[in-house]
Amino acid sequence: MKDLVNLSQARWFVYAWSEIYGWLANSWDYGPYGSLLKENIKNLWIKEFVQKKDEMMLLDSSILLNPKVWVASGHVWGFSDPLIDDKNTKERFRADKLLEALIESLWEKASDLQTKYSVNNLIPESWPLEKQTEVMRGEKVVNPNNWEVWDWTDAKKFNLMFKTSIWITDDSSSTVYMRPETAQGIFVDFPNVLRTSRKKIPFGVAQVGKAFRNEITPGNFIFRTREFEQMEIEYFCEPGTDLELHARWKTDCMNFLQSTLSLNSENLRFRDHDADELSFYSNATCDIEYKFPFGWWELWGIADRTDYDLKAHMAESKADMSYFDPVNNRKYIPYVIEPSVGLNRLFLTVLADSYTVEWAWEEARTYLKLDPKVAPIKVWVLPVVKKIWDLAKKVYSQLAEDFVCEYDEVGTIGKRYARMDEIGTPFCVTIDSANYEAWKVTVRFRDSMEQELVEISELNEFIRKRLK
Repeated sequence: MKDLVNLSQARWFVYAWSEIYGWLANSWDYGPYGSLLKENIKNLWIKEFVQKKDEMMLLDSSILLNPKVWVASGHVWGFSDPLIDDKNTKERFRADKLLEALIESLWEKASDLQTKYSVNNLIPESWPLEKQTEVMRGEKVVNPNNWEVWDWTDAKKFNLMFKTSIWITDDSSSTVYMRPETAQGIFVDFPNVLRTSRKKIPFGVAQVGKAFRNEITPGNFIFRTREFEQMEIEYFCEPGTDLELHARWKTDCMNFLQSTLSLNSENLRFRDHDADELSFYSNATCDIEYKFPFGWWELWGIADRTDYDLKAHMAESKADMSYFDPVNNRKYIPYVIEPSVGLNRLFLTVLADSYTVEWAWEEARTYLKLDPKVAPIKVWVLPVVKKIWDLAKKVYSQLAEDFVCEYDEVGTIGKRYARMDEIGTPFCVTIDSANYEAWKVTVRFRDSMEQELVEISELNEFIRKRLK
């Protein structure tokens, strides 16, 4: 993980935010290559789940919503994590995450906790706060920063929403919240979408946008941050068809990870939530988990939320959230399937999965084995020597019409290749005088390091076919 973070910062993927002022902990900027990689992932998601599905639409709702939205959704009272303090160091932690680490360390003996503390499962986030406190103290859980056992406070709820104010006055009447998820904007706009799109159920609305959560313990690089981007879908369907559609969305999401992003299937798995884990309104929930360098963690959640959200907003706003079915001549509140994935977390997943170190001739070669569709730079143009830059620039201009390219004339050709490999560039086009006079250039392939002479007139089509 340390090597991955170092490469990300050295190769312009991710920077520490406001670093010249000493950094703000767990806040990150995406550099030139990171920004392109993130956009590529996002655009592939939109292509797969909006462009290629005729029943899907795209929405961009506001970050600041009427405060009543979060009352209706339950976020004002219920959107919280279990907070626990170390009385000696005054540090704050998520009790459920410390307990998860304890359970993982106990291996097969972890099941003893169920009998000892009368809990139904080994999923601490589903335990009552009192039970989390009891286990923390009873098992003498250590502070992960100093590995000493201290006095723990009682676990309590900590609301994750960021508050801000609008208007001139700064009182309770001006309080609004930075949205902690993009989903509620879709639910609130459901009547507008229904009226203007004229879609028939089942149909879905997708959204990509910023969300904000005042996480107690952000960390693991960009895995959990307070500011992030979500890619969410709300798929509206007829009650009774929801479980079948939930199963279909599980398959579609996994296919996107394996086929579109080319992630290693051995690092992915489904984890269906047990009955005692489910939210009271959910018929089914499944996480797609990925094996990160720090263990198996949730990557993508697919939830059957029934009609909970639309009914909640209907009750609070008095607006009609029902759908009229012209085929069966009846009205009903649609059920909703919600596949939700964090773009930043998916970005980290792509980096971790593609990070490759190979040994040859007692030397290590490090590169990002990115699917060419995902790679931030598709083609790197390199003149063998600097003095033929004018020829190389002509080739660059030709390629830049169709692909995101970069030009580099500094350093030895071997060092330039190594730099391109670490960025994950799938193709390097090398120009030398002799071949150029024959209207040819050399294309080098990142993974195999093999090279092929290609006619300049056919170069763009040659690259285009291999990008597919």
